[in-house]
Amino acid sequence: MGLRIKTNVASLAVQKNLKQIDGKASESFQKLSSGKRITKSADDAAGLAIANKMDAEIRGSRMAQRNANGGISIVQIAEGGLNETSNIMTRLRELSVQAASDTVGDKERGFLNLEYNQLVEEVDRISKTTKFGDIELLSGEGDQMDFHVGAYAGENNKISFDATETNATADSLGISGTGIATKDDAATNLQVIDDAITQVSGYRANFGALQSRLQSTVANLDTSIVNSEAAKSQIEDVDIAAESAKLASNNVIKQAATSTLAQANGLPASALRLIG
Repeated sequence: MGLRIKTNVASLAVQKNLKQIDGKASESFQKLSSGKRITKSADDAAGLAIANKMDAEIRGSRMAQRNANGGISIVQIAEGGLNETSNIMTRLRELSVQAASDTVGDKERGFLNLEYNQLVEEVDRISKTTKFGDIELLSGEGDQMDFHVGAYAGENNKISFDATETNATADSLGISGTGIATKDDAATNLQVIDDAITQVSGYRANFGALQSRLQSTVANLDTSIVNSEAAKSQIEDVDIAAESAKLASNNVIKQAATSTLAQANGLPASALRLIG
């Protein structure tokens, strides 16, 4: 190639290579600073689509986990009310046994009956005031609640709780209108209270089973989130060691190109020496 002063072809070629190397170095800086292998769709269009979909699924799973934990809280509220109802039933039975004996006089039995009636009213109050928001949980007048515990649509991603199936009012338990004012009434109450205790225990067993299921759901979502995060990391995250090595290589080439450009820019001066 002859010496030219109008067009420095060598300099243009070096500039072209320098721009390419500079662009690669910039890409490495973006990846290292963001921690991501894919900073734009041109890096890996398919990988970006998969990573974005997995990110949406992971975020959906995290929200589903919150929903499941909210469901556990609802169950705990309801079960807490039933726990106190169960304690009251035990006390009612105890008072009935005491009042059924002639070791207690009519006057004393009347005092016991005052406590008995107050406790029956408390059972009714607990059933009507145990709520989650505006939904009654123990009165049998609540609504069905659906807990969305999956990242996808469909019935398999829902767990339902029907509050209408739990009625722990005094009427439903059969203790409304009962008392221990007489020895016979106290003795008759024992079977009624035993049946009520069995009914409350059945409600508590249902709540316990639902809570256990929701806890298993939370644990499963935990595992799913961890595995999905690991899979997304394989697709999206940058290998710091490999990218650092690539950046170092590009920096060396860039320095060499810069030095070469300086020499290429000096070629026209050589041609001028030939002109007198």
